[in-house]
Amino acid sequence: MRWRGLIVGLVAGGLAGCAGGSAGDRPNVLFAIWDDVSYPHVSAAGSKMVTTPAFDRVAAEGALFRNAYAPAPGCSPTRAAFLTGRHIWMIEQAGTHASSFPAAYVSYQDLLEDAGYAVGYTGKPWGPGRWEKSGRLRNPVGPAVQERTLDPPFRGIRNVDYAGNFEAFFEAKEEGQPFSFWVGGSEAHRAFEDGSWMAAGKKLEDAEVPPFLPDTPVIRGDLLDYAVEIEWFDSHIGRILEYLDEQGELDNTLVIFTADNGMAFPRAKANLYDYGIHMPLAIRWPGRGSRGRSIDDLVQFVDLTATILDLAGVAHPGGASAMAGRSIRSILESNEDGLVDDTRRRAYSGRERHSSSRWNNRTYPQRSMRTPDHLYIRNFKPLRWPAGDPQKFEADGSTLGPMRGGYHDIDASPTLTALIEGHEDESIGRFLELAVAKRPAEELFDLRVDPGCLNNLAGDPEHSTLLAELRSELDEYLARTGDPRASGNGEVWEEYVRYSAIRRFPRPPEAGDDY
Repeated sequence: MRWRGLIVGLVAGGLAGCAGGSAGDRPNVLFAIWDDVSYPHVSAAGSKMVTTPAFDRVAAEGALFRNAYAPAPGCSPTRAAFLTGRHIWMIEQAGTHASSFPAAYVSYQDLLEDAGYAVGYTGKPWGPGRWEKSGRLRNPVGPAVQERTLDPPFRGIRNVDYAGNFEAFFEAKEEGQPFSFWVGGSEAHRAFEDGSWMAAGKKLEDAEVPPFLPDTPVIRGDLLDYAVEIEWFDSHIGRILEYLDEQGELDNTLVIFTADNGMAFPRAKANLYDYGIHMPLAIRWPGRGSRGRSIDDLVQFVDLTATILDLAGVAHPGGASAMAGRSIRSILESNEDGLVDDTRRRAYSGRERHSSSRWNNRTYPQRSMRTPDHLYIRNFKPLRWPAGDPQKFEADGSTLGPMRGGYHDIDASPTLTALIEGHEDESIGRFLELAVAKRPAEELFDLRVDPGCLNNLAGDPEHSTLLAELRSELDEYLARTGDPRASGNGEVWEEYVRYSAIRRFPRPPEAGDDY
């Protein structure tokens, strides 16, 4: 790879920092990531429908971050942005779903490995996508450790023994060697076993229905099935924490526990609304700051990348400017609650292609900027359908399928089925429209009173000054960070190859020059 020689040279010259020191000088890194879990759905954040003792332990022995934002509302671009410390519009193909991962963008795992760390992963790494198409020799997360399996309690839960594989990795590495290990849950990705919540002893009244979904028994049950999968992965991280404690390594380990994007429900995952990009995040960095703090600073995943390299004493070969984030070391080492670093007042996210959901495999380009109080969203192509074109061709390529059958940017689920089947009932249909109807070019939400992002203030004259200020600020930031959407080169996103199923849709009548 083009950057390998440069990195090795930096390490040999000592610029990577601590490359020849003892393991005690360099913290281990344990990164645990749920698949498709929104911020409210951990018990440390107040949820009653889930119990997450491992996540809660990390927060109680470290800090709970109440305003952590993912770089994208989908797994593949979020993971690539975190691995590189760069926004999705800064990493070309890796910034979209199921594409490739250019080797020019170095992974923090590779940097740590070159600095003497043992690296690896179990479960879900970067993906879906084809890393080998860019000349990489392995997944950018590192070598896989997947040998240990188990019998999952429900369908939809993966048979990977996440905790057992971490133990195998730890036992195989050199004694005293620092490690950086990625534990990637496939939970709570669809599909769930319908009714697993009953076997798990949950009750329908426990479900917490977000304001953008109707409150029905079907949807409550779907939410509780989701909760069961959250708890399963949490139990594995609990086992890993106990194992590290037994090995005497927990207090020399930076533990980061989070999720890649929001819950796989309509208007959450694959959307830049708060339930799509606001993530649970707990970090344990022992002995440096007070325990059990709750932090309100706006923190981005690209900040976490910079933090890992900072605490490990490893320099990025491109320098600090090669990453979009800033280390949160000062927050981790402080004794303060609430707002700790007043300079952290913005978080940025973006979306391009999620699934194959539109005519000619078109994207749905969006960018967002979170402020302490508001969420501003730019929809670059408002003529397109945000959840997918309503109608697609069947497998024969010529027969049109049913209306409302093309919403593939929403994961298939009992909830989506209930919304589609009830579309003629106003009490249900209005929620389907929230998820699938076309959206204006700009959206603005006051998250202090509207966490469900239901009241768009962009057309309100009382907010016109604020809207103009946020528009100008986002435009400037996107231009400064090289977003093709800001420079008139946005069509490049349509050219990136999708290495997954391509569906066929009829040409929309509105598909003109601005489509």
